[in-house]
Amino acid sequence: MSDAVVLAADIAAGHDGDAELVVTVRYENGVVGVVTLDSDSAFDIMQSCGAASSADLVGRPWHEVLKGV
Repeated sequence: MSDAVVLAADIAAGHDGDAELVVTVRYENGVVGVVTLDSDSAFDIMQSCGAASSADLVGRPWHEVLKGV
């Protein structure tokens, strides 16, 4: 399993005006990357993780978040 961890999760406006979930992930090699997810994927992830807000994703292992996609 991966040791990648969610550092931040924020809601942002997409180019089409729909909300997107922007997740900042620190990977096991120390690299920090950003993943942008559409609103449908974001809702699936939030539900799968039992998260009431995007802040509830912070600190979770990335592989747990990916299960919701």
